[in-house]
Amino acid sequence: MDAVLVRGNCAVNEKNLNLFASYGIKYVFTRSVGFNHIDLKTAKQLGIQIARVPNYSPYAVAELAMTLGMQMFRHVNLAINDSRQGDFTVKPTLFSREVHSSTVGIIGAGKIGLTEAKLYHGMGAHVLAFDPHPYEAAKQYVDFVGMDELLAKSDIVSIHVPYFPGKNDNMINADTFKQMKDSAIFVNTARGEIVDTRAVIDAIKDQQIAGYATDVVIDEKQIMNKQFPSLDYLPNADVKEMAKLYPRVVITPHMGSFTEPALEDMISISFDNFAETLKTGTNPNVIEYKG
Repeated sequence: MDAVLVRGNCAVNEKNLNLFASYGIKYVFTRSVGFNHIDLKTAKQLGIQIARVPNYSPYAVAELAMTLGMQMFRHVNLAINDSRQGDFTVKPTLFSREVHSSTVGIIGAGKIGLTEAKLYHGMGAHVLAFDPHPYEAAKQYVDFVGMDELLAKSDIVSIHVPYFPGKNDNMINADTFKQMKDSAIFVNTARGEIVDTRAVIDAIKDQQIAGYATDVVIDEKQIMNKQFPSLDYLPNADVKEMAKLYPRVVITPHMGSFTEPALEDMISISFDNFAETLKTGTNPNVIEYKG
């Protein structure tokens, strides 16, 4: 066997890479966009080639992000929590604005971020975006603004940025939430590490924001794809405390890319990566350690 295909939740660490090398494996390709689960330095030292899937259906994550945002915005989470306990009254806490007359902020206007922006734009929302590289084609759907303005004006904030370990950890923190409306919703379908979990807990408890919805958490390898008897068994104390803030906090099990079109893209691009590598020794989606 010369190659292995892994997912984003696989631990491609020093131990496993050495194990792969002992079996003569030369190629470890991931079917994910992100590659922070791979020890690129060790891979380079062992002469193992790493490649990824640079993109897949942007609608997969964008639709989930919008679904989570709308669920919180229309207080569906609160209503479900009440009705499952037999309470079918319409409380003042369920009173809502409508998204077509509201403002949505997108942090990171790449393919996924812009796709979500288009969805909200189609519903009539005013969409703001913050991106270090604003581009002309997106301006028919969003108004590019600074981060401070986006946070201050948005009723829903959704983040779509890549995670770079040691560089943008906790880029969303206590100061971020202090700049937001106390009625605002924050949605994270990017990576758990880019949002300070402790800051989320404090912001919810102090009512600095109205809700937090996420498809990602820190310490995912110990949590995702596992079934626990109850939240009390979660191995990460901060994630456990945050999860217990439901219904003002909603967590889904990193399911954003779990759609038919996205999976088809992952498989077909991974196949192309292998085919090209067998033919030429490399492929356009190779990633290397640059330390």
